[in-house]
Amino acid sequence: MSEASLYVRLGGADGIRTVVEDIWKNHTSNPKIKQRYAQSDPENVKRLVREFFGAGIGGPETYTGQDMLTAHTGMNISDEEFVAVCDDVLAALDKNNVGAKERDEVLCILYSMKAEIVGV
Repeated sequence: MSEASLYVRLGGADGIRTVVEDIWKNHTSNPKIKQRYAQSDPENVKRLVREFFGAGIGGPETYTGQDMLTAHTGMNISDEEFVAVCDDVLAALDKNNVGAKERDEVLCILYSMKAEIVGV
């Protein structure tokens, strides 16, 4: 018997929506990265994160945004900022009682994209 997708294990669209809301709150209150979000459209950013996350972990969503390299080129994101983002995501997962296995899977996904985000 095969294991449910990460999407299902995180609660599907509703679970992802809740986690993304908490990620947004974490990012916009985190002194290391909140300035990155000061001029952004919160609803658009959250929609894109839900799409990207859902599509990438087995959900039915279709991601309509740019690829990670294109989206982050010229932003000069530092290693410290990347770690802050990861910490915020993990805190949101913890707040929503996501299990250790799922947290590890999400962290692996985040780190798999690091080269397309940091220092580009």
